[in-house]
This record gives sequence, structure tokens and C-alpha cells, in this order.
Amino acid sequence: METDLMSCLYLLLLMVICDGFHVHGPSGPLIVQLGGSVMLPCFVETPLPMQELEIEWKRNDSETLVHLWQDGESHPDSQNPSYRERAHFFIEEIAQGNFSLFLTNVTREDAGVYKCAVYTNHDSDETLIEIKEIGRLIVSGAHVISAYAGEDITLNCSVDSHIPAENIEQVLWMKMDGEILVLLYEHGEVQTDSSHERYMDRVELFSAEERNKGNFSLRLKDVRTDDKGLYTCSAFSGAFSDNTTVEVQQLGFSSIQVGIFVLCVLGFVIGSLILGYFSYTSFKNKDESRRALAIQLGHVLCPNITMAIVFILWGVTDGFFTEAATCSALNGVRILFLLWIALHLKTFEGYPRQIINRLAIQLQYAVISVVVYSREYQNITPLPRTRQSCLNETAVIYVTGL
Repeated sequence: METDLMSCLYLLLLMVICDGFHVHGPSGPLIVQLGGSVMLPCFVETPLPMQELEIEWKRNDSETLVHLWQDGESHPDSQNPSYRERAHFFIEEIAQGNFSLFLTNVTREDAGVYKCAVYTNHDSDETLIEIKEIGRLIVSGAHVISAYAGEDITLNCSVDSHIPAENIEQVLWMKMDGEILVLLYEHGEVQTDSSHERYMDRVELFSAEERNKGNFSLRLKDVRTDDKGLYTCSAFSGAFSDNTTVEVQQLGFSSIQVGIFVLCVLGFVIGSLILGYFSYTSFKNKDESRRALAIQLGHVLCPNITMAIVFILWGVTDGFFTEAATCSALNGVRILFLLWIALHLKTFEGYPRQIINRLAIQLQYAVISVVVYSREYQNITPLPRTRQSCLNETAVIYVTGL
């Protein structure tokens, strides 16, 4: 009985020794992007003795030597010139049985069947790896644009692909600061409703004929100062993706915006400096005449009315009408608030004084509540710059007045 058991163990050991090792490769063909990199898998489950190991990578169709490991070291000098400095071993992994090849800067000529052959003093085995398709999805067009506000500009984006344009899954235009979706092309259709409200009805792609040629440039109409920044055009198709960037910078001001700036300066100089000086003088001299009162009213009315007009004009030119209307309303009700804390409030009698006393605070709170709690503003985070500035301005008024 013992003899039979020993015989079985001996036969089992003999089968293991004769079985040698087995070289494994990928489960199927590889699809590689043109100009990209790819790893061609080749490995054994049990590490082999390094001193007798030889690994040979060849093209199976032409016997072209791609790379060689022999005598414990890599031999790049033996490579075919077309693979020199492009085909590499993972040298630190060879001792663990990983003989994979890393191929960079893939060209069309790299498509084909590769053979990974592994030799020791007692055995050898090989596996075949096929690069079935060299795909390409290259997005180009990076450039810098300078423009004036109100102009129409084109952000270039060209998609070079072996895939027909109608089969490209997605082309995405994004504004990087804030991760704002500018325009989406998906499954052969331009999704105009996907655009952020800031870009709604202001962006479009070129015709279907141009898109079939790979032209996915973006036409941006009526450029605003807020449009300044970095944009990306990204294309996706299966495992392939690529992107390019376009920077919009040095946005000049339109004639309307220059006029708005001049109006701001005039409002500040006349309303704040000149009338402020006369208002301070009348206060210092304890002048309670009608002229002093008129100066005080002018000091309150002129800057706020000017800024209300400025915000409305800025909203019309830059498209942020809701924010501009809010800031204009705040400047309007601030007039009542300033009169409420004015030194000459006692000069108002009857109905005007009741309006100032009863509505100054309530209107301020009402306008701010509309801004903060309306559904439209809750969906936008963070607040746009114009809205933040007018709310900050109001906060300063409350601190000063209370």
C-alpha cells in the first residue's frame, strides 16, 4: 500500500516537472489610440530563474525584433530601429514573472500580431498579442483670443478621428473657472438646452457639414467681460478622449461700457465729493435753511439714482438683468434708508415722513429677501460678482446706520 502511494506521488511530481511553465497574454485584441501608449501583457504565474531567462519580443508577421532580455539585462541595441526608444520592459517586474512590453508613440505601422517568447534552459513557451486597430482621436485648436465686448468670436476646435463625426459620442465645451457648461454635442445632436443660462442663445456650433469634417469650433456671440477665461473643448468616443484649450483674454470695453464708467465717475464726483462738501459745510455751520436741505437731498439722491441707472445699463449690456435690477432696487430703497437716519429728518412733515419711517427698513429687507430666497437664485452658487457687490454694499449701509 505504501509502495502504491509513493508511486502516485512520484508520477504527480513528474507531471508537474514536465508541464513546465505557461506564458499568458491578453484575453483579446488590443485597440490603441494613434500617438498614445499601450502595454502588451506577457507574464507567467510562477517566477523563473533569472540567470537562465531569455525574453524575446518579435513581430509575428515579419520576425522583426521588437525587444530582447538576455543574460540578466535588456538589449535595446538589438531592437529594430523603428522600435528603438519606444519599446520598453518593466525591468523591476521581470523577477516577478512580468515580461510585458510598454510601447509608446503608437503609429499606424504598429498594428499587427506580436509574439512574446520566453526561454529557460529546460523549457520555453510563447503567447501572441494582437494590436487590432490603431484609433485616433486628436483634438487641436489651442489659441488665445483678444476681443472687444459686444463682438462675436470663434473658439477653434478641430477633431481628427478615424471615427465618423456622427458616431462621435460627445463633444463638450466648458468654461474652466466655475466648471460652467457652455455647449454640448451628443450622439449627433447639438444640445442647445444644456447650456448654462449665461450662454443660452449666445453659443452655437458650425453646420452639420462642417462638423462632419471635424470642425467643432464654437461661435460665441455678443462677448461680455465675464466671458474672459479659459475654455476647453473635449471629445469622447468609447475608450478614446482628448481635449484642447482656448483662452479668451484682454477683453476691451465697448462704447456703452465706457459711457457707464463715465457716468459712475460723474456720479461720484458730483454726488459724493461736491455735494458732500457742501453738505458737510452746511452741517458744520448748523444751517437749516431750504438751501441746506436741498443740498442734503441732492447728496442722498444723486449717487444712488446714478448707481441705479448704471446697474440697469450694465445689466442690459452684459446680460445679467436680474442681478442689475436687484442692485438698482437696493440703490433706490437706500434713499429712504439714508433719509431715515438723516439729521434733517425732522424737517419732513406729514405723509413724506410717515413713508420714510415705515418703509425704509421694510423695503431693504424685502429686496434682499427676494434675492436670497427666490428659486432662481438658490440654483446658482456662488453669487455672481455684481450681486455680491450690491449685497455687500447694503450690508455696509446697515452697519453704518444701526
